[in-house]
Amino acid sequence: MTVAVRFPTYPYILICLCLLLPLQADAEERWILVDTKAQTLDLMDGERSLLHLESVAIGRGGTTRDKRRGDEQTPLGRFKVAWFNPRSRFHFFMGLDYPKRDHVLRAHRRGVIDDKEYRRLQKAFQNARVPPQNTLLGGQIGIHGVGAGSEELHRIANWTEGCIAVTNAEIDQLRRYVSIGTTVVIR
Repeated sequence: MTVAVRFPTYPYILICLCLLLPLQADAEERWILVDTKAQTLDLMDGERSLLHLESVAIGRGGTTRDKRRGDEQTPLGRFKVAWFNPRSRFHFFMGLDYPKRDHVLRAHRRGVIDDKEYRRLQKAFQNARVPPQNTLLGGQIGIHGVGAGSEELHRIANWTEGCIAVTNAEIDQLRRYVSIGTTVVIR
């Protein structure tokens, strides 16, 4: 004798729908907003700030759309966290995927970088690698702590060579929520 098993319709449909809906990890919705005018950093979850940090330091030279090595300016734009350095002299370092394609294209058009350097950067983009960090456009841009530096100086001056700096305690707090690929918007 065959027994027919009948599932209650409502829960069964709900389970099927849940399996079909795309899942979004919390990390995908989290991103970082650096407001260089207000000198703040917000860890965002969608449109909601999860963590608000004040007294953020930027480059001594201010900000720029088109950074060059040694200009001590913080590049503006949309980046991704590309690597971590837990042994940084700045306590902890979150490296960004700077320069981006648009930085490279503008620099090449203006003659800042030559064809050879342009091709080297384009090859990194094509192979989905972190762009070379030793070009005329600069590199090693990221978010970091003050290390053994003065937190007092940090609170009153822009002191970096182009990075975003927060206190050591703040970078420790921030790093718990940030992963490789986290978006960072610097405006």
